[in-house]
Amino acid sequence: MSTTDPIADMLTCIRNAGAVRKSFALFPASRVKRAIAQVLEREGYLLRVEETRDGNLASLKVYLKYTEDREPVVQSLKRVSKPGCRVYAGSGEIPWVKSGFGTVILSTSRGIMSGQEARRLGVGGEIICEVW
Repeated sequence: MSTTDPIADMLTCIRNAGAVRKSFALFPASRVKRAIAQVLEREGYLLRVEETRDGNLASLKVYLKYTEDREPVVQSLKRVSKPGCRVYAGSGEIPWVKSGFGTVILSTSRGIMSGQEARRLGVGGEIICEVW
């Protein structure tokens, strides 16, 4: 069975794993998913990201981060740009998430990066998701 939005499936997998307090989430790998997971790791929402192989099938294993109270660091992970309705922002229009307490992940001409990195480089692009 094929999915129409694999990025949304990845975000849902991370959300669900955090909701049941799992230590990691496992899903099929792709270059875009790996780049998104690495941005989440750099921004402090994930502990680490590993790529595993089972024959020809590559999977991403992301280790979730929790607070001292065993609450997931990722409180919300929301897909913004969807296959049916793409959302773009110029370099001066990149939205602030929760007044700067969250972050937005963009797909730019220079690769996938956080909103803060995109503002610093002066590039805009497609808004993939918001996280806080």
